[in-house]
Amino acid sequence: MNGCSGIRREDKNRWERRTPITPEHVRKLKDEHSLNITVQPSEIRVFPDKEYTDAGAKVNENLTLCDTIFAIKEIPISLLEPKKTYVFFAHVIKGQKHNMPMLKKMMELECNLIDYERIVNEKGFRLIFFGKWAGLAGMTDTLTAFGLRLQNQGISNPFTNLQYAHNYKDHHEMQAAITQVGDNIKKNGLPEELVPIVIGLAGYGNVSKGCQEVLSYLPLQEIPPEELISFFEKRDFSKNLIYKVVFKEEHMVEPISPDNKFELYDYYDHPEKYRGTFHTYVPYLTILMNCIYWDKQYPRLVSIDLSKKLFKESKQPRLRAIGDISCDINGAIEFTKKSTSIDEPTFVYDPKEDKIADGIEGMGILVMAVDNLPCELPRESSTQFGDSLFDFVSAIAKADFSLPFGELELPPPIKKAVILHNGKLTPDYEYLNKFL
Repeated sequence: MNGCSGIRREDKNRWERRTPITPEHVRKLKDEHSLNITVQPSEIRVFPDKEYTDAGAKVNENLTLCDTIFAIKEIPISLLEPKKTYVFFAHVIKGQKHNMPMLKKMMELECNLIDYERIVNEKGFRLIFFGKWAGLAGMTDTLTAFGLRLQNQGISNPFTNLQYAHNYKDHHEMQAAITQVGDNIKKNGLPEELVPIVIGLAGYGNVSKGCQEVLSYLPLQEIPPEELISFFEKRDFSKNLIYKVVFKEEHMVEPISPDNKFELYDYYDHPEKYRGTFHTYVPYLTILMNCIYWDKQYPRLVSIDLSKKLFKESKQPRLRAIGDISCDINGAIEFTKKSTSIDEPTFVYDPKEDKIADGIEGMGILVMAVDNLPCELPRESSTQFGDSLFDFVSAIAKADFSLPFGELELPPPIKKAVILHNGKLTPDYEYLNKFL
């Protein structure tokens, strides 16, 4: 080991301007842990190369001399090098087909792989994440697209004063713009045909918290899920308020057997004992934000059949837009048939034709499914991400990965996130063999 750690240049698309370690973190790593950092040059990274050199890093195209390489997105197969330790969002833990060749190549090269997504505490909560920023950008983009679609349909509305998140110089400018929309709603109200605007959030983790922060800048009233139907029966709506509903697992499913009660960890372990109930809430929502982790053993939030039913019952159902931040293709939102880009963030799904059309026009449900939302606020999201990663960087960089896995000394959350050790799947991830 030579003690050098590298920061890879992100190059997946022109919007990927983030970095896992900022210049300020480099400075502290050098001063406090005597780490040598080499950074690949980048013309698009939100922190210019000079900020890294000023912080004490070397800027070099070649990372061959670095034992450990930190990145964000998946690394192209052609760039992988033997026996290195890679730390990035690998997107392999569900056996994602498109990333199995990368995983297989890393095994052949006897690499070590640490996945940020699997760095969790003893309760299973993620310790290193961009989730809040995905929520902030995703909620802003969904409200913006919602406003544009309404305007296109001839409905004047205050959300047309918003812009997509990447147009704001920072979070504070975005907050000011949303607050101004909120002031407009307080003063002038919402169009009668939209009242009440009910925004449902599936999930309560970091992504959901980011969404809720955006909503907190608007005049807001929260409705417990169990009171949603009675709220509509009472018809005591205000045109000067947005209504928020936060759904937990207990609202999304119920035990199949009437003799059983909902238990969260039982649901995680035995989803086959439960059935979905979220379809009972969907007809009352104007906008749905999908903020949950989903796998195929769990019920969907909105199926194609449910969307067909909604449009069979009404020419314009209440559900007008979905912000699919989780963006699992054909997943919790079954008709998320593709992810979208920051350049073109939405499509409209037509249930009658079972087709999607890019943009905001056409009959159906508007879907925002951008899969790299934190890129819209790259400086702030990178800084917070680096803050959460910082305490682990030195331990990863100085670990002796030549030791047997049982003897490998790493902080417990990091060791749990080691998917490959010297090219072999670690015990917790041996199940991935069936996908390889």
